[in-house]
Amino acid sequence: MQGKISFARVLVIAAVMALLAGCGGGGSHALSLAGSTSVQPVAEALAEAYMGQNPDVMIDVQGGGSSVGVTSAGEGTADIGMASRDIKDDELAQFPDLQVITIAHDGIAVVVNPEVALAALSLEQVRGIFAGEITNFSEVGGPDGAIVVVSREEGSGTRSAFEELVMGEESVITEHAILQQSNGAIRTAVAETNNAIGYLSFGYVDESVRVVAVEGVEPTVENVVNGSYLIVRLFNLVTNGAPGGMAQGFLDFILSSDGQALIEGEGYIRATQ
Repeated sequence: MQGKISFARVLVIAAVMALLAGCGGGGSHALSLAGSTSVQPVAEALAEAYMGQNPDVMIDVQGGGSSVGVTSAGEGTADIGMASRDIKDDELAQFPDLQVITIAHDGIAVVVNPEVALAALSLEQVRGIFAGEITNFSEVGGPDGAIVVVSREEGSGTRSAFEELVMGEESVITEHAILQQSNGAIRTAVAETNNAIGYLSFGYVDESVRVVAVEGVEPTVENVVNGSYLIVRLFNLVTNGAPGGMAQGFLDFILSSDGQALIEGEGYIRATQ
């Protein structure tokens, strides 16, 4: 009798485990994203909306930076990588099957501590400040104060885009810059540090920092759309080879009119007009 009961229990446990696997316990209904901290907030908003429409789907979104996103997708540790920059040639050489899907456009705003009375800079002046060649705000029409440069770390998509769009091939960000690991950390550092200047994804700009016009153009979504604001980069999602069923379903939602409207509502520029 005792042997029969134990055997029955084994059968019940096996049946429950099989049921859990069929219901997603085995991970068949889970989707993972990793990478750019710039893309992360809008990816989280998109994931929440998609899970609301598909309650059997679980989507996990993690940061780490654009380089992490590309590597995670390429090595298969994430289903989808997030990158707020173009994919580099060496990354494509390492992972030749990468598929890149642009989901949005984003402006990068130059921001200063709110106590710094500085309305505008030329692109050349921005480059000079971040290269460490201009060291006092008084040199560019601002108050007398030694400039504190705040920047993202190496490997950041925001930094890569800023280097490409602003610094060019002949200038590099000063080695004296205070490095931060995310857009949120950049914003906090600039807001709390006297005479600080940094750069932020549009989606992170708030009243805690002062935005600076570049070439006389305010950093706004409207000015990105009309082409007058120049510091603009792509938000990309990356898969290793053709996306699987769940990933494709999520990507289809992101590029749909509903997904693109959500992206626009988050303060970014839709990829499909």
